[in-house]
Amino acid sequence: MGFQFVHFEGFSRQGGKSGRTTDFVFSEAARRPDACPHVGEPQPPETVFGVGIEEVQARHDERAAAARDLMSNGRSRAIRKTQQTLATIIASHPFTVEEVRNDRAKAAAVATWEKRTVAWLRAEYDDQLVGVVRHVDERFCHLHAYVLPGNPMMKVSDLHPGHIAKAAVVDAGPRAGEDAKALNRRGDQAYREAMRSWQDSYHQHVGVPCGLARLGPGKRRLKRAEWHDEKRQADALRSTLSMAAELRAKGDAFTSKVKAETAKLRADAARKVDAAKAVEKQAREREEMARRATVQAELATSAARRLSGLGGAFRGFWDGIRRSKLAARLREELLPTVERWQQAEAAARAAAAAESDRRVAAEKRASVLSGSVAEIGAQRDELRARLARYEPAAVVAPVPARPQP
Repeated sequence: MGFQFVHFEGFSRQGGKSGRTTDFVFSEAARRPDACPHVGEPQPPETVFGVGIEEVQARHDERAAAARDLMSNGRSRAIRKTQQTLATIIASHPFTVEEVRNDRAKAAAVATWEKRTVAWLRAEYDDQLVGVVRHVDERFCHLHAYVLPGNPMMKVSDLHPGHIAKAAVVDAGPRAGEDAKALNRRGDQAYREAMRSWQDSYHQHVGVPCGLARLGPGKRRLKRAEWHDEKRQADALRSTLSMAAELRAKGDAFTSKVKAETAKLRADAARKVDAAKAVEKQAREREEMARRATVQAELATSAARRLSGLGGAFRGFWDGIRRSKLAARLREELLPTVERWQQAEAAARAAAAAESDRRVAAEKRASVLSGSVAEIGAQRDELRARLARYEPAAVVAPVPARPQP
């Protein structure tokens, strides 16, 4: 297995010492004919993450045109075209494109490397990482990542690990007895250390898991045998890490299984406890209901004993009414009804007395009338007797008798 390669570089719209502007960088990445003479058979880039090259360029140009530089007098102006506004990161893999096409194992290794590289970039730059593409028209497998600075002026220097470290040293000022050159040298040293730390981070998170060496043999002037030994060590380390990851995955799976079973047992136990508590609660409620029923029965029995007999019942009732405001209200509401009942009873009694008087008077009138009828009958008989003495019986017409009443 070969060594890793990762490189950070910033570009401006006007171009720096190399003369490569942001437009040229985008054109080369998009494989426009006038920008990639070094490629024999140019092919369009393949998007691995985020948006494609055209969209990356559109976002960059729009934001760079709108970015403002706040001056010391409080005014703002458009940023300079010489300011770096685009950060690019190139990550390379030692496998060739041809090897990946013809070897499934190497293709799988490169796919893993790509995933780890993108994950590392996202962890480093978050949403400032807008696109990652791969090129398959060059010899070695590699990725191009494009980062747009999130600060208002789109300063790449705020993202560059080396520039950040050097600026911190320079801004802190010279030490005692240190001149400007010495301060600059110390800043350059901080720059190199920061970039080494940045590359070490990539090696730790991507290179080591993928079995890649930190540096190549030329950089350290290693002999061929020493370089092959290091490659074997890198492969062994990758295998060890792979086995460790597999064991960790198995351990995590076993742990998850045990946790799931434990959670299930706890849930079952909790349900049983809840059921037992519910039964106990129902028993307590029933016991309380029975106790209340007993108390109510005792109170009812006691009240029945106190109110035994009609007189005792009325005394208890009216005594209770006198002691209660509610009874007073009840007495007030019932009083009109009682009075109506009393008035109706008096009227009924008066009517009955009047009827009795009328009946007695009628009886008296009937008695008098009967006496009168009898007297009239006697007078009639006496008259008949007198007529009979003075007149013949044939001449005298019979007097019809009056009906009895």
